[in-house]
Amino acid sequence: MTDDVKHAAMVTRRRFLYLSSLGAASALITACSSSTALPPTAAVSTGSTAPSTGASAAPTAAGAAPTLAAQPSASTGQAAAGTPSAAAPSAYKEAPQLTQLVKDGKLPATAERLPKKPLVIKPIEKIGKYGGTWRNGLLGGADLAQLQLTIGYEHIVRWDAEWKAVVPNIAESFEVNAAGTEFTFKLREGHKWSDGKPFTADDVVFWWDDFVLNTDINPGGVAAWLKADNKNMAIEKVDALTFKCKFAAANGLFLQNLCTYNAYQMCSMPRHYLQQFHKKYNPDGVDKLAKDANQDTWVKLFQTKGAGIPGTPYNALWQNQDLPTLNGWLVTTAYTGTSRFAADRNPYYFKVDTEGNQLPYIDKYTAEQFQDQETMLLKALSGELDLVYHKVNNLNNKAVFTDNLQRSNLKFFETVGAGMNNFVLALNLNAKDQVKRQIFQNKDFRIGLSHAINRQEIIDVVFVGQGEPWQAAPRKESPYYSERLAKQYTEFNVAKANESLDKAFPKKNGQGIRLGPNDQPISFQVEVAGTVNQFWLDTLNLIKPMWQKVGVDIQVKNEDRALFYSRKDANEHEAAIWGGDGGLRDGLLDPRWYFPFNNESLMGQAWRYWYNPPGQLLLQPEEPPAEIKKQMALYDQIKGTVDEAKQTQYMKELIEIAADQFYCFGIVLPPPGYGLAKNTLKNVPQKRFAAWLFQDPAVTNSSAYFFE
Repeated sequence: MTDDVKHAAMVTRRRFLYLSSLGAASALITACSSSTALPPTAAVSTGSTAPSTGASAAPTAAGAAPTLAAQPSASTGQAAAGTPSAAAPSAYKEAPQLTQLVKDGKLPATAERLPKKPLVIKPIEKIGKYGGTWRNGLLGGADLAQLQLTIGYEHIVRWDAEWKAVVPNIAESFEVNAAGTEFTFKLREGHKWSDGKPFTADDVVFWWDDFVLNTDINPGGVAAWLKADNKNMAIEKVDALTFKCKFAAANGLFLQNLCTYNAYQMCSMPRHYLQQFHKKYNPDGVDKLAKDANQDTWVKLFQTKGAGIPGTPYNALWQNQDLPTLNGWLVTTAYTGTSRFAADRNPYYFKVDTEGNQLPYIDKYTAEQFQDQETMLLKALSGELDLVYHKVNNLNNKAVFTDNLQRSNLKFFETVGAGMNNFVLALNLNAKDQVKRQIFQNKDFRIGLSHAINRQEIIDVVFVGQGEPWQAAPRKESPYYSERLAKQYTEFNVAKANESLDKAFPKKNGQGIRLGPNDQPISFQVEVAGTVNQFWLDTLNLIKPMWQKVGVDIQVKNEDRALFYSRKDANEHEAAIWGGDGGLRDGLLDPRWYFPFNNESLMGQAWRYWYNPPGQLLLQPEEPPAEIKKQMALYDQIKGTVDEAKQTQYMKELIEIAADQFYCFGIVLPPPGYGLAKNTLKNVPQKRFAAWLFQDPAVTNSSAYFFE
């Protein structure tokens, strides 16, 4: 072990001891402080309005391991099956607080608030109890995604909880024609927004006609997944409860995309509320509304009220508490990035359990804002977070959690992550600096740097010996697995590193640093959002001396996630770090590391703009080399067929080209992961998939979680 690695190991061990001491300090604080947060209030059940506490029939086995099914799909040409559940209940019940509001005449009766055919959810363990507050944590200044992943996953359709199929959600049913060009959705009669107004096909048409197609409000334009044969989708309103999405050619990934974050706005733009902020519907009054709201234009007003502000993390869904929603909880304290977020039960939520109890069971949801992982971890160890599923549930912290299970009142659950790498480093092949661009585009240079990384030492020191050396490549469980891409150039071999680097840039200065094509030392900056993942920063600090020894100098630039995103979106980065998404079937929808596909493809933003341009260009698109264009053509073929076998074939071909090109560096294949839930928090699956495109944990029906 080198001196640098020994030092890093000492630092990591000291950090472990520090975190352990935090746990000990937390115990003392708990014992001495009268203001320490208490466990969730016991769920209450009063009168005939409370749900039964009896277990539902034949619950799913809590310990059953998730299995990777065939490509998620839905039936073609007929109505898709609903979420597995018992028959719809004949009578409905509600939370006690809502019953009182009904008695006081402030709220309609339950049956009047629910759709005629609500979505029936079968709890994993048993019928729940009403009450309690779900306490979550957010990290850094741009962690809005966690709200979507916990309480915001209400799309027109969704993944089922086992990631096997696309099933109805807001839609009561849907049909797909045999050609894959026409998708018909039937909505639920009587479905209402959180303010009691009807949700109809007009709301979806408004989203499409007056937001997506309006280039003033939506300068990003129509996303690629909403096109086929380079032509925009068309939406046809059939009647108040039915609409069709039509394409000029087959859109083989449309349903799957509807299940992901890509489609969250489709059912989150209430026309009755937002039309007052739109020039088309309020031509004489919208400018005054904008002025009164201190907005320069009606466009900015609309964006703040119902959409987002381009170039910022702002999202009206979580930052405008007046915006009606279809989610299970409605915002009561808007997200600011610095203070606690809060949401209360939506009395018009469209889901019930098998005994007719309107969901959600839990009264309130809060999310505390943390600026660093250590503080967030301390809160979890103190028992002040009810579900620990992101940021601090890493391998280094598992021992600390294990030692504090009794005090924190937490229990472990297993996760099967879709991530194919804990750390991916991309040199910007489209760097604005033309000299650095020339250096980065030299494949021998990239190969040499890869051989100079001692992955096993990094795994031992940073990842506590868990995982194996791995490039940015699909996992072994994936149908797109390529051993060549996964394992090439992962051998730590300084001689091989220097051999490749000598082919690229053999000259060095007096300090042993290689000279680029301009005879200047090769030195560049690597950006990392260390607040998102401390291990990225730890890993990068180990790589720095390894590359120094083969004649390449880097500077580590640690920054907040918001700044990181704004810089990489503007192509200001020279090199950058992120996690390895797309390790399982999600790689078909988000192949960001396999070719320049979207704004997360850190190695080639200008090439991505050429293939998949947003409406508002932050940089000039550039035509990519022939091999990349071949990958783009293959991906077009994937989108152009509903044949799963052909999609898999084309994806494998695309992956093999990625192996030829070797765009970026991976370090370690993640082992199975874990999360933790309060012992009193029920209906939380004990094993589940964890993936951004899967929308976990909300996909596990978080509205059916409850405290016992």
